Amino acid sequence: MKSKFAFLTILLLGLLQTAFGQDVIVKPDDLRAYLIGPGDKVTGKVLGEEEFSFESVVDDDGRIQIPFSDEGITAKCRSEKQLRSDISGLWSKYLKNPQVTVQVAERKSRPPVTIYGEVKQQQQFELRRETRLLEIISSAGGVTEEAGGLVQVFRTRAPLCNDATEENKWRAEKGDGLEVPSRMFSLMSVKQGRDEANPVILPGDIIVVQKASPVYFTGEVRQAQGVFIKNGSLSLSQALAMVGGVNREAKTKEIKIYRLKSNSSDREIIAVNYDQIKKGEQKDVMLQPYDIIEVDKTKKSVMQTILEVAIGTAKTATSGLGSALPTVLY
Repeated sequence: MKSKFAFLTILLLGLLQTAFGQDVIVKPDDLRAYLIGPGDKVTGKVLGEEEFSFESVVDDDGRIQIPFSDEGITAKCRSEKQLRSDISGLWSKYLKNPQVTVQVAERKSRPPVTIYGEVKQQQQFELRRETRLLEIISSAGGVTEEAGGLVQVFRTRAPLCNDATEENKWRAEKGDGLEVPSRMFSLMSVKQGRDEANPVILPGDIIVVQKASPVYFTGEVRQAQGVFIKNGSLSLSQALAMVGGVNREAKTKEIKIYRLKSNSSDREIIAVNYDQIKKGEQKDVMLQPYDIIEVDKTKKSVMQTILEVAIGTAKTATSGLGSALPTVLY
């Protein structure tokens, strides 16, 4: 199972990188130290002692091989400063006050972060410091006008050096028999910088800014068109305002909402008395993605029909009378 998940994760990242066709953007270093991981190349030397110089790649166990140490030394999740201190302590058995220099020559332990969906610049970022979701979205140029109210973050690999308790907040989205840890965040909350909606993004994360789902209007509305559900919710009153309201002949006592049934292509019909909503006698209806809202035309009463016929007949008679008048010659 783990090997299958790893294979699909690598395949997904490869496809995304091919599709984007953009170079990895490297963010500048910050005061927070880079923590070494498997695959990184580490070099070191001691001032005036050439035999202590080394170049080593961190293995899968997180260790590097250095001179005068058969077992090597742990480098995983250590900063350059910490590793230098560890090596200095080990070599103090051979040298008095060794002047050790340690440097990460190649950083290969962390795959880039990918962001796509409804952002202005779909791309990848290589992280070298602590970075949060809001900064990634901002660095991608922000969201498009068609962005919905949700941002989903997929965690494609386990954290390298992060506290494991943080991962308890992530839930598993199941698909094709695989469990991919992911979390949903409100885009509005992300923009407001709320801590609970602005998580630390880790290398390998895939961020998807979802597109807003539409609802459609038909019938006696000023503009029969679709509108998007943004910021996670949209009420019937709000949506009607977005299409300019209803026409004078609209039957507002019974507006029909055709809503998709769960896990089905069939629709159920929901009748809504919009007059009662406007009076505050009924709670406003929250629309769902792909709702079709139909506003019928009010049926005319018998008296209205008779009146219209009478008015129409009178106009016709007057017109006919005018054409039958004799011509006066002067």
